[in-house]
Amino acid sequence: MVKVETRTETRLAGATETDSETKSLLFNFAWWMKKEGYAPSTITTRERLLRTLTKRGADLNDPDSIKEAIAKQEWCNKRKVNAADAYTAYLRMNNQTWEPPRYKVAFTLPFIPTEKEIDALIAGCGTKTSTFLQLLKETGARCGEANSLKWTDLDLEAGTVRITPEKGSKPRIFKLSNKLLSRIITLRRDSDKIFSKQVRTQRRLFQQQRKRLARKLQNPRLNQIHFHTFRHWKATMEYHKTKDIIHVMNMLGHKNIMNTLKYTQLVDFKGDDYTSKATKDSEEARQLIENGFEYVCTTPEEIMLFRKRK
Repeated sequence: MVKVETRTETRLAGATETDSETKSLLFNFAWWMKKEGYAPSTITTRERLLRTLTKRGADLNDPDSIKEAIAKQEWCNKRKVNAADAYTAYLRMNNQTWEPPRYKVAFTLPFIPTEKEIDALIAGCGTKTSTFLQLLKETGARCGEANSLKWTDLDLEAGTVRITPEKGSKPRIFKLSNKLLSRIITLRRDSDKIFSKQVRTQRRLFQQQRKRLARKLQNPRLNQIHFHTFRHWKATMEYHKTKDIIHVMNMLGHKNIMNTLKYTQLVDFKGDDYTSKATKDSEEARQLIENGFEYVCTTPEEIMLFRKRK
């Protein structure tokens, strides 16, 4: 019995020592990426992927061990490629190289929900989450870009917000609806950021509310809506409204038009069914535009006509 306890204690002590060493290596890796200018989201993702692999038996000092651990994961090929890229960067930090595994990533078109589904999701979430989602809907910003917004990025007089880019994108300025501006200014100012929670926490809260709403509304499609889905939806709608790929490219902040071209094929608006509105009142016309209606023309009777895709 004494011998067994001694072996157990030795094994546990060795595990603790290994865990401590791994934490130190990953900390150094994260710090190195920060010094190299990697985006915070990239640093978090790569550090987390390597940490997951080490928890599942991989050794950071053994490339074959990493390769085997990646192969065992029930991940899609895209995630496996990301894990291999993370380890490639880790080795580069140590002036080392390896032969990374080759995984083919199939090109798939993203899921595009209807506007009715997006609005139902926004309406059913809590105040801060719904404000965050409305911002994603109106701007098509990445969740990291939206989460990084500071109060100083908001121009209440002009009704605009300035987006600081990530992932090598271009900076953008967007005009916000009065509805969204009203929501934003009612939020608590408990930090210099508009949304003080980390993206990871925001995502977890959203997923909980999304699951509840999908069950309540009996629409499982809602569970396919992620933060990035709003960006896909906005780009798709903008292209089919304007047929101007350069406009969509600038709106998304893309530097390479090849990243934008996929939005020309996401939704087929055959028949182009519209909801139409007519008004003589300029204030009502302004509200229609803020609610997504497109101005069509003014009749000889001075009636303004608007339309919005169903």
